[in-house]
Parts: sequence; C-alpha cells; structure tokens
Amino acid sequence: MMGKETYNVAVVGATGAVGEELRKILEERLFPVDTLRLLASERSAGQRLEFCGRQILVEVLDEDSFEDIDIALFSAGGSVSARYAQAAVDAGAVVIDNTSTFRMDDDVPLVVPEVNAERIAEHRGIIANPNCSTVQMVVALKPLYDAAGISRIVVSTYQSVSGAGRRAMEELGKQTAALFNSHEVECEQFPHQIAFNCIPHIDAFLPNGYTREEMKMVQETRKLLDDPEIRITATTVRVPVFCSHSESINVETRSKLSAADVRAILREAPGVLLQDDPQNNDYPLAIEAAGKDATYVGRIREDDSVENGINLWVVADNLRKGAALNAVQIAEILIRDAH
Repeated sequence: MMGKETYNVAVVGATGAVGEELRKILEERLFPVDTLRLLASERSAGQRLEFCGRQILVEVLDEDSFEDIDIALFSAGGSVSARYAQAAVDAGAVVIDNTSTFRMDDDVPLVVPEVNAERIAEHRGIIANPNCSTVQMVVALKPLYDAAGISRIVVSTYQSVSGAGRRAMEELGKQTAALFNSHEVECEQFPHQIAFNCIPHIDAFLPNGYTREEMKMVQETRKLLDDPEIRITATTVRVPVFCSHSESINVETRSKLSAADVRAILREAPGVLLQDDPQNNDYPLAIEAAGKDATYVGRIREDDSVENGINLWVVADNLRKGAALNAVQIAEILIRDAH
C-alpha cells in the first residue's frame, strides 16, 4: 500500500455489533478516512448510519464492492470472509479479518499490535484478528513471557453474550424481562437459558471434548507468541453479561516472578491497565471495562501449588479490544509504515 494522506475504507458487516464499534472507533481515533463504504447483507442494506456527522448508505456486499478500497475491515462471519476476502485483495485492498477463517494459515499474519506488530509487514493481502478471548489474554501475558518465559497456561473464561452478536444480546434482555414477568423463556441463540445462568459451551464441541472456542485460544496463543511448546488448556463459559469478557488465568513461568514483579511489569505494559487493590475492593469488572480500550488486570497473586505459578484476573471489552479496536490498531500501523 502506497503512503497516502487519506484512505478508502470498507466495513463488511457494518450493521453488526462489531461493525458498529468499527465505525465508532474509526471516528474516535481520527483514522484518515476519505471514503467509508458500509457493506452488509440484503436484509440490512438501505439503512443509513452516521459517520463523522454524515449519513452513509449501507450497500449490499458483492464481489464488486471493493473497487478503489484501500483497507477492508471484515466482521460478518467466516463464510462471508471465505467468499469475499480474496475479491477485496484482488481489487487492491488489504483485508483485516475478524473471523477465524484465515487465523491459522501459515501465510497470514495473526496480529495483536501490543504483542507482534512486526508481523503486519509480512502480509500478502490478508491480516487476521485473533479471537476476542485470545486477544486480551496475550496482551496481559506477553510482557510476562518476555520477562520470564511461559511453560503452561490454564485459562477459564467468563464471556459476555455480545461475543455471540447482537441477537444474543437481545435474547439475554428478553429472557431477563420474561423471567421478571413470570413468562416462558425462549432460547434461540443459545442451547440453554442464558439469563441468570452460565453455559460451559461456546462454539461447537470437537472430538477431543473441547469446544472450537477453547482450541482457538490454544492454537492462536501459540502462534501469537511464536512458541509451539507452551502447554495450554482452556474452558470457555458464556455468562449473563452484556459486554466484556473476564478471564481467570493461571500461568507457570519458566523463571520465577513474584507477584510484585508481575505488578511492576504490567504497570508499564502497553495496552494494560493495572487494577489490583483487592483490600479496597478494587479489581477489574466487566461493567467498568465496557466501552474502554484497555485490558484490565488484577487479583495478581502467586500460586503456591506449583513452581513459578501466577494467577491473574483479566477483563476487556470484547467488542473493542477483542475485535474492532484491535483491527483499527492494525490498520493504523499499516498506514504508518506505508509512509
């Protein structure tokens, strides 16, 4: 991509939850947009959405949607990326894809800017955004990895319904209202009632007993940290929270880090906000991370049951840092390095 003053940007999946955040963040961060093209399915086309004080018409996505587009931000599901990403590349755009379609391809960089921004320059037209639960975990763990190495990670997630899209958020609201009014609960987006419940099931189950979501965290973390030897196990749980994912993370470092060491490291870490004063009830909360860009870390303590063990509680807005913000940060580096 040649260095330019402004760029033509397309958002694929513009009317979805992540698409809405992409539009907001491009405006908030003053991304140098010349033309913004909002693309969606026929069902959503025809709407008008605001960007920088203008009303922009949502257009139907097709193979010809990417003429003159410099950067295409995809957030419309894996089947859409599989069908249209190459068309965008062929038209001259760089694709930043928020689905799992290309993440594990050897020739596609998987990028979290605070972790491995140098990989952006290796792209061949497509750059992959990791899974939202993986993003916040590696933002918190990369500084510890650099300081002491990591041999093993055990992570349990508490993931908000917004990770399953706008309809899932609506379902939580409807179920909650139904229960308060003694009405029958309807389940469409989740296999069980999500209101006042936790469901240990995100994405499809695999033959090994894990879900796809859990294996994404395993495989993507190894690729992001460029270390296939890290032992990782994950349990991912959907919880009745509208926005922000929370994670309980236990790590075994290769060399010893005290809790004080970890606090000192994370206090200076890019993208991390240390919130670790439990005596005053100060620790990361999903409701406080919502709408924020940082990855919040607290409840830092040593795990005495294993050698070199550390426990962390990590919270981030999954629609922002877990998806839209990470994509825009990649785009910012892309255009910075093009000059």
